[in-house]
Amino acid sequence: MTTYLLAGGGTAGHVNPLLAVADALRAQDPDAEVLVLGTREGLEARLVPERGYELLFVDKVPFPRRPDSAAAAFPVRFPRAVNQVRSHIATRGVDVVVGFGGYASAPAYVAARRARVPFVVHEANARPGLANVLGARTAAAVGVAFDGTPLKRSRVVGMPLRREIVELDRAARRAEAAVHFGLDPERPVLLVFGGSLGAQRLNEAFGEGHGAAWRDVLAAGWQLLHVTGERSTLADPGAPGYAVRRYVDRMDLAFALADLIVSRAGAATVSEISALGIPAVYVPYAVGNGEQALNASSAVRAGAAILIADADFTGDRVRSDVVPLLADEGRRAAMTAAAASVGTRNGTENVVALIDVALGR
Repeated sequence: MTTYLLAGGGTAGHVNPLLAVADALRAQDPDAEVLVLGTREGLEARLVPERGYELLFVDKVPFPRRPDSAAAAFPVRFPRAVNQVRSHIATRGVDVVVGFGGYASAPAYVAARRARVPFVVHEANARPGLANVLGARTAAAVGVAFDGTPLKRSRVVGMPLRREIVELDRAARRAEAAVHFGLDPERPVLLVFGGSLGAQRLNEAFGEGHGAAWRDVLAAGWQLLHVTGERSTLADPGAPGYAVRRYVDRMDLAFALADLIVSRAGAATVSEISALGIPAVYVPYAVGNGEQALNASSAVRAGAAILIADADFTGDRVRSDVVPLLADEGRRAAMTAAAASVGTRNGTENVVALIDVALGR
């Protein structure tokens, strides 16, 4: 029996691909033991047990970024975390470790190396995190979601995606999706969303103030499905063809209905949109180290998407750049075809293949 230890967490961007791979490993070998390593503070503490996997804990030890008390404690706390993982590896008879980034991955890589257990690295973002940069140097195999990600000895494998996205037949589900959101399946739909918390910049451009562009979208003969985020106070004008939702738990149906998407450019978002072949306008989140713009860059280079900087995204920019795209069916068709060159629904299988290589299969 093979025992897998999947390490990662903190955010949905790390937990969701980890769970996709866990499900695939369990489906491939029902007798295998699939364990997950995470922290008590991250989303994995809730999502992993809900999915039916045992969660083993490791202390959350961030890499020091500045000379402070956390940096002073790091030389003691990090080796302690490594020893916690080594104990898990030894007591559970782990055969291979798979890391997806996040706080759990760095000690997992060090512990696996010291225990002489092979480990695999998967990097979801085009700009890799420090844990994966360090782990890639001695990993048995390294996979990345995006072409151009600077990790040693890596190969592009794509993103392990949720099963409901991988199996989505957009055309077959369009009528159901239209009923779900109260829209007309015969008219094109622009989907706008900024993640679970929404994106104020997108909300302001489309749905707030006198310069809001939702009227222009409807005037172009399109409908608008606008997911504002749970914290949004955006008012719903109640206009026919303009569906405002705070939160959508069936993004598969939203994607089934979308003929064009305006969104942020998180790694999972870009990967799902590209895999489904939907033309996109990305407005990267401006906070952080610029990884969202990099996540979108391969789709933009291929012609599958266009990119507009967050600071430039206004109602006027929607009217000048997005509304003309609504009327250009030929350009949207070309963008859809281009998405096939950058998107894949086989990310999960590709990561499992890397794991098999690490195990010498």
